[in-house]
Amino acid sequence: MTSRCEWAEGNDLMEQYHDTEWGVPSHDDSHLFEMLVLEGSQAGLSWQTILNKREGYRRAFANFDLATISAYGESDVERLVQDPGIVRHRGKIEATIGNANTALEVQAEFGSLDSYLWGLAGGKPVKNAPATMANIEATTYASESMSKALRKRGFRFVGPTTVYAFMQSAGMVNDHVVTCFRYNEV
Repeated sequence: MTSRCEWAEGNDLMEQYHDTEWGVPSHDDSHLFEMLVLEGSQAGLSWQTILNKREGYRRAFANFDLATISAYGESDVERLVQDPGIVRHRGKIEATIGNANTALEVQAEFGSLDSYLWGLAGGKPVKNAPATMANIEATTYASESMSKALRKRGFRFVGPTTVYAFMQSAGMVNDHVVTCFRYNEV
């Protein structure tokens, strides 16, 4: 029997995400933006809810193409507020569009979203060694610093807890518990 982090047990979609993606360092701008959007959309909801809607997000937000999203206007917001494939929270939808514009500015200044975000994260993954899920922090100094930097640039729905979850999902932090089969793999 495979030992994995307990949050991923018992659901095929959660297990697949855990086993193939969570904690794996990502350097793709579209994927990094996707994870930033999804983690921001999770605020107040479960990760299971967001994973169930992930394909809806990809469809609604043009596979997270920044240029396409940044061109969305009020009619797109109205359309998306009615889309059951995503979380229909006007503020989160508007934040995604605004964040796409800000991400394009970051790309122009730093060459890529990857360079900017990984620069804020210290440039390389942090490998923690949590014995249990209870040993994993919800925020860290690094996530608080990244959150402040993102907010200063105009990103929204990027509080320290959301940013830490983003850092975990993008592989900036390895928080697989030490008994998880993925701990040494990532």
